[in-house]
Amino acid sequence: MTDDIWKRDEIESPCIKICVIHRDSGLCTGCLRTRDEIAVWSTLTTDQRRAIMSDLQNRAGELARRRGGRKARLNRRA
Repeated sequence: MTDDIWKRDEIESPCIKICVIHRDSGLCTGCLRTRDEIAVWSTLTTDQRRAIMSDLQNRAGELARRRGGRKARLNRRA
């Protein structure tokens, strides 16, 4: 018996369950999609999803790196 009935041809979501929208870029820091792309993902065609997926790696540079946080505080104490 095969599981053909459960196979899907559509592209899965790039969501990694880190859902925080970056204030300046408007991108999710987890999956790098915009709010609008996230909202309409389930209604997009395979070609539309593929286009977004191919652009995600280019978006990573749009997020500013954090310079603070716990690690920075610990390094200052040393």
